[in-house]
Amino acid sequence: MLRRGRFAFAAGVLLGLAAAACAPQARTWDEVKRSVRESFPEVDQVSTETVAAWLRQPEGERPLLLDVREADEYAVSHLAGARRARDLDQALAALEGEPKDRRIVAYCSVGWRSSELARELAREGYTNVHDMEGSIFAWANEGRPVVRGDEAVRQVHPYDEDWGRLLDAGLWAFEPRPPAGASGK
Repeated sequence: MLRRGRFAFAAGVLLGLAAAACAPQARTWDEVKRSVRESFPEVDQVSTETVAAWLRQPEGERPLLLDVREADEYAVSHLAGARRARDLDQALAALEGEPKDRRIVAYCSVGWRSSELARELAREGYTNVHDMEGSIFAWANEGRPVVRGDEAVRQVHPYDEDWGRLLDAGLWAFEPRPPAGASGK
């Protein structure tokens, strides 16, 4: 069953991918953060420092983490305890039984996909949804922990060559794929 927000989510992702394909090769963190904030003004962007502090709270007060990346990205590494939810339907399934005011933090590689999902969740009535600004790339670049299963690791999926430039090269799990629209090597 398709949810009413799924079409809007898919359209947003396609527009984001199209914009990414046309964007200049050399992105800076300031440009990415500004673009995400301008594109999703209704989404609360929280720092990695804030998320780290929230995760140190007692069990019942910690946020529910939603990893908005693809399965292959999540399989390389993710934040401990994160639930993978690539789209609105998966997110709603992951949130089943949770109160609408539960603190939720979404993240992806740099913040575009997770901000899109955070906006969709707010439209579904969730009132305490945040995007982790800079997402897993910023988190890992700062030396914060990521896991594969129960094992701490120091690798992150770099998404592609273009976006991977925002991730410290020493953290790349492998050589990334060419950016969307680029001819293969």
